Amino acid sequence: MGLLDNLGNLARELASGNASEADVHSAYDQVAHTVPQGTLADGISHVFQSEETPPFPQMVGGLYERSNPDQKAGLLNQILGALGPGGAAQLLSGIGGLAGLGRILTGGSVTPAQAEQIPPETVEVLAQHAAKKDPTIMDKAAGFYAQHPTLIKAIGAGALALLMSRMSARRR
Repeated sequence: MGLLDNLGNLARELASGNASEADVHSAYDQVAHTVPQGTLADGISHVFQSEETPPFPQMVGGLYERSNPDQKAGLLNQILGALGPGGAAQLLSGIGGLAGLGRILTGGSVTPAQAEQIPPETVEVLAQHAAKKDPTIMDKAAGFYAQHPTLIKAIGAGALALLMSRMSARRR
């Protein structure tokens, strides 16, 4: 049996308290670099949409906070695309103190330098509204993060176990 075949067992062990966070991270490191990006993206999307994990905006805010400037810009551009033209500026203009950030987000494409000015809490608000307007943003964000598999470890061991369990189930 290969590593992918054991993912479901590892997820069950973690849920029952018999696997450590280090075990999950180690298994994920091995798997993330061996599966196709599409398979990883499907697992991440499943985690983003699961009721067993924190809400999508919260997870994306945490990932954003740990991202480098290029990754931040890439994610923001995905979210802005889901909100549509002027969507972020309109949304942020109604939130006290954030109207100035709306001006940053109206230029069509956010640069890494601009992304550094946007706090994770604002990204959470944007992600929440983007998911309501265009639920496919969760799949798009998952595809984006599948390109950055090391970063996705920041979602936590429980969510990683769910991700790996999903990949294991899809393999059968």
